[in-house]
Parts: sequence; structure tokens; C-alpha cells
Amino acid sequence: MGIPVRAGSRIFDPRGAGLALAAFIAARTLRLVAVLAAIVVASFAFMHAIPGDPATIRLGEHASAADVAALTKALGLDRPWYVQLYAYVEHVVHADLGTSILDDEPVSDKLVHYFPATAELAAGAMIFATLFGVPLGILAALRHRGAGDVAISSLTLLGVSLPVYWLGWMLLYAFGVLPSGVGLNLFPISGRGDPSSIVSQLHHLALPAITLGTIPLAIVTKITRSSMLDVMRSDYVRTARAKGLGETAIVVHHALRNALIPIITVLGLQTGILLGGAVLTEHIFAWPGIGRLAFDAISHRDMPVVNGCLMLFAMVFVVTGAVVDVLYFRADPRIGSRNR
Repeated sequence: MGIPVRAGSRIFDPRGAGLALAAFIAARTLRLVAVLAAIVVASFAFMHAIPGDPATIRLGEHASAADVAALTKALGLDRPWYVQLYAYVEHVVHADLGTSILDDEPVSDKLVHYFPATAELAAGAMIFATLFGVPLGILAALRHRGAGDVAISSLTLLGVSLPVYWLGWMLLYAFGVLPSGVGLNLFPISGRGDPSSIVSQLHHLALPAITLGTIPLAIVTKITRSSMLDVMRSDYVRTARAKGLGETAIVVHHALRNALIPIITVLGLQTGILLGGAVLTEHIFAWPGIGRLAFDAISHRDMPVVNGCLMLFAMVFVVTGAVVDVLYFRADPRIGSRNR
């Protein structure tokens, strides 16, 4: 049986942790539904704010007035805006985002086809950023104002400053193009690899993931360093040292856990951004993801696809934020009581 303990000025009862977590998730779910509804309405407004007649765009400028009028009626564009909004919401609820102007393929099918590649790339980038960023941040904090801290902080500043498109081209040229000129096949320069071979997929994923993960790596390193410095100066860490605990136990079991909140924040935000579509990285490496789909749709003025990509970007970011909130609560259950 759990015993209530005092946390700051509040009493935290471990026995009610499960119920508190369920209530916290329910509250965040209601907020999530409200935000998603707002996204759908904003998406409808965006589609109607685009210059030009959708029927004319779909049929072409040389279509007859009768054909344009017939398609306008078939699409329901001659009805009042509130009737169109109701129909639009109904279609979105049933995952019907319209059809592409270029090939008449359903937009939802395109998103389902392209999104796994973006999720794979974002996961690779965040794994790279986390595996290197958190240890580097901890090391910089432990070597505060030393040579290691200066070196890591300098690399962090460089990582944030490097443009993604420049870094992508440099990595592509240095590890793909140049080695191939002397008969070496270090890394492929485009594509996602053989779907039936994990080794081939990882081989193709390496350079895009490093390119996309460099800025999150720098940000994670900086946030981890700052958070760890704050925690390492706290009274309970000094008490742990006074009791004779080893430095590894202090860092791993005490300091790092209490430094997790800012780290979770930046990891969640960066994951949402990357999942939203890394347009430049996917374009440089010919990666078949949502970012490249959006780039091609914008280039060809395929507005239903553009709108579908924007909706997906927004929804992924919002859902990721909700997941981060739950992780907050798991890391520190007092957060839920402060937010109520």
C-alpha cells in the first residue's frame, strides 16, 4: 500500500496516481478534440480563401462554361458556406479529403502512402539526436566551464547555425558522390532502399537522418546541459553527495530524472516538427515522404493535396503535444494538479 508523501507544499498520494493519470488524459483528450475541430474549420477557410475557382482549376482554363457549372454543382460549391462546411466536416470525419487535381487519386490515400516514409525519417533523426544529444548535454554539464563544455557548446552553436539544405548537400557530396567516383559505395544518394531489406533501408536512412537530426541534436544537447546544471546545484544533490553516493548514481538516478521535463519538452516539439514534414531534407535525398509530396503539390498548384498535407502537419503536431503532456505527468504527477 502506498504511503502519502509530501511533494513541495502538496501531498502526493501514490494510491491515486492511476486515477489522476486517467483524469489527466481525459482532460487532454477533450482539449485535443477541440483543437482538431478548429484545425478542420481553419482548413475549410484556407481552401475557400485560395484565389480561383476550384472547378475551373480542375477542368482547365479552356473548359466550357457549362462543364464548369456542372462540376461546381456536383462539388456542392453553389450551396451556402455553412452547408459546405457541414459537408466538409462530414467528409473529413470519414477520412475523405478530396481528390488530387493531377491524377484524381484520393488525397487520403496519398497521405497514407507517403506518411510512413516521413515517420521513418523523423524517428531516425530523433533517435540520432537523443542518443548523442542527451549524453553530450550531461557531459557538458559535468565539465562545466571546462574544455569539454566549451567544445560541446561550440559544436552545439555550429549545429544550430548550419542550414539544413547546405548540410544535406555537403553530406551527400562527401559521402555519396565523391566515394562513388573512386569506386566506393559508402552511402546511396537517393531513395528509401529495398523494403524487404532492413540493412538496405538503414543504409539509405543514414545520411537523411543525420541531416535532419543535426538541429534537434544541438537543441537537445543545449537543453540537457542547462537543465542538468540547474539540477546539479540543488540541495538534494548536495545531500546525496554528502551521504557518499557515487557520481554515476547521483547523475542517473537523481539528477537526470528531475531534469527530464525540459528534455521531454524539446524532444516532443522537435518530433512534431519533423513528423510535420522535412521538406528540404526529403527533397535533397529524393525521400518519398510527406514533405516531398507537399513540395510537388505546391509546385503544381494541387491545392487539395496541399490542404491535406497542411491538415496532417497540424494534427501530428497537436497529437504530439498531447503525448508530451502525458509524459510530463508520468515524469512529475504534480504537474496535473498544478494545471487543474
